[in-house]
Amino acid sequence: MKLYNVKIWMLILIWAFMALNCKQSREPVKERTSRTEVLPYYNEASFSPHWFSKNSDSINALHRIPRFRLINQLGDTITEETFADKIYVVDFFFTSCPGICPKMTSNMALIQEAFKKDNGVLLLSHSVTPEIDSVPILRNYGEDKGVQPNKWHLATGERKQIYDLGRYAYFVEEDLGITKDENDFLHTENFILIDKSKHIRGIYNGLNKTAISQLIADIKTLQKETTLK
Repeated sequence: MKLYNVKIWMLILIWAFMALNCKQSREPVKERTSRTEVLPYYNEASFSPHWFSKNSDSINALHRIPRFRLINQLGDTITEETFADKIYVVDFFFTSCPGICPKMTSNMALIQEAFKKDNGVLLLSHSVTPEIDSVPILRNYGEDKGVQPNKWHLATGERKQIYDLGRYAYFVEEDLGITKDENDFLHTENFILIDKSKHIRGIYNGLNKTAISQLIADIKTLQKETTLK
């Protein structure tokens, strides 16, 4: 009987710990200030920062996110024009992921909460298993995770296009110098910050609460930068 009671108390403690951990993961991140008054630009996969004055002509020659055409969880077509004159945050995930994706989605939800009333900030999560993550699956996933439609786009589409965007447009992978194609699985915890001109302005660990707090602060810095122009 005593052994049975010990097991019961152990289960209660485990459930209490899980409930506390779940509650903490949903709490807003601590507010931070940006590291600089102006964010750097990133032009290649090495993510070496480039600093320019706001009126520098050199900015026009920097890497920009190219055109794309995808489908979101509502079944709507989204393109680069959907994000025109918007600041947005990008990641890559899949709905059946048992590893890093749930935490990434939870942290992306914190960004959604921070800018839920700000139409100038959007989120874009690309499925890396688009042949599985159909529109209904993405819609159900979004409803389960509290995704706000038209604020946070869960995207599916042609696999090659999604993988090319990840590797050659957003540079989300860190395997520099290794040639890959859509047959090599794309899996990364990185979040990428894009400004209103489609330039890359930051890379963040999507599993790290401190990095998410910094990302939120950097979005606010970008907003101020845009206002000053």
